Amino acid sequence: MDLKQHIRTIPDFPKPGILFYDISTLLAHNAAWRACVEQLAEKVRPWKPQKLVGIESRGFLTAAPLALELGLGFTMVRKRGKLPGETVSYVYELEYGTDTVEIQADAITPGERVVILDDLMATGGTMAASVDLVRKVGGEVAGAACIIELTGLGGRDELGVPFESLIQYEE
Repeated sequence: MDLKQHIRTIPDFPKPGILFYDISTLLAHNAAWRACVEQLAEKVRPWKPQKLVGIESRGFLTAAPLALELGLGFTMVRKRGKLPGETVSYVYELEYGTDTVEIQADAITPGERVVILDDLMATGGTMAASVDLVRKVGGEVAGAACIIELTGLGGRDELGVPFESLIQYEE
C-alpha cells in the first residue's frame, strides 16, 4: 500500500511558509494505518528492541500500537513537567534557544535495547535529544524510526544510530 496517498498536506501551518504533513488522514483509514504499523514492524524488528520509546505527542501514536504489534513495552519522552514521578531531563539546543525533554527515571532498565519513534523527522533535534536522553538513563539505543522523513533537512545525520522511515519527502 502506498502510504503517501494517505498523508494530507496543509500549506502555511502552523505558520506561513511551512508545509505540514498531517498523519490524521492516515490514522483515520483502517487499512492504511494497519499497513503503516506492519511496515514499521518490518523496519524495527531486526534491531531486536526490548522496549519502544515514543516522542511527544504524535510519536505516542506511532510507538504504542507498534509496541503491541511486536509484543513490547512502551514508554514516553515528553516535554518538561508533563510526566509524573521522578524524571530525568535532557536540555538541547534549538536554532534560537533551548528545549528540554524528560523520561521517567525508572522507564528504562540499564542495558535495555530501545528503539525511538516519532511520526516525522525534520532537522532531527528532538530525536537526537531523545537518543541522548535514553542513553543518559542507561538504555542502549538500537535505532530510531518514523513514518515521514523530510530528507532535505539532514535529520538522520544528527542521530548517530540506525534510522528508518516509511515515507520520504525532499523538503
